[in-house]
Amino acid sequence: MHFTQCRLEVDGNVATLLMDHQEVMNAVSVDMLGGLSEALDTVADKRDQIRSLVLTGAGKAFCTGANLQGRNKEQNAVRRNAGAALETAFHPFLRRLRDLHCPLITSVNGPAAGAGMSFALMGDIVICARSAYFLQAFRRIGLVPDCGSTWILPRLIGRARSIELSLLGERLPAEKALEWGLVNRVVDDASLADETRKLAHDLANGPTVALSLIRRLYWESPENSFEQQIDLEKRSQVMAGRAEDFKEGVAAFLEKRPAKFTGR
Repeated sequence: MHFTQCRLEVDGNVATLLMDHQEVMNAVSVDMLGGLSEALDTVADKRDQIRSLVLTGAGKAFCTGANLQGRNKEQNAVRRNAGAALETAFHPFLRRLRDLHCPLITSVNGPAAGAGMSFALMGDIVICARSAYFLQAFRRIGLVPDCGSTWILPRLIGRARSIELSLLGERLPAEKALEWGLVNRVVDDASLADETRKLAHDLANGPTVALSLIRRLYWESPENSFEQQIDLEKRSQVMAGRAEDFKEGVAAFLEKRPAKFTGR
């Protein structure tokens, strides 16, 4: 399925959303964000079928940040007010990734710069090609980090490394990102697609209700007190315990067989 500057591919219960504007290394525009939003509408409509989502880039790049080459009126307005598109386009997309009903894998196949770095770090699991790199590119054009960078980075790698990346604007290779705990896995470039597919199908065959609740627990944890978090765990456990997958999981454990989860 093709949308504006992106496409959605569905393989069984796994969907792959590809940013696809290869002429500008998948730099993201307001138009692309509209296409991505429409693709996520399709994912939401097929929530009973789609049980994991992969976000990646077409071609040689993941996403190289905001597209500064646009000529349309919307993008010219953004240039006059550099924050204009954040609340109207970028932030809604980030919120939709956060609130997905299923696990999100970001498969970083090449450069992930600026907003593209933020998109990559939204993944529950971030898997990278060995040649990929990350870049806080904002300082190079006289802007500040956005798209949640200053919230995500300190929580993943600490203040010192976060501010260094942002102030110096140096490339962070995938291997170093793995060493720092910024990403989950680094694989050879030729293996990335296969390894991503395996991970996505493994998650898609899991207990989707519980996996969705796990996502929510970890998203809310940084802002909660201990008491608030254990209360949220309790309420989440009640919801998971009502799912059919919990009954199947217990039955499979007692019968010493693999569970056949349905996502219900």
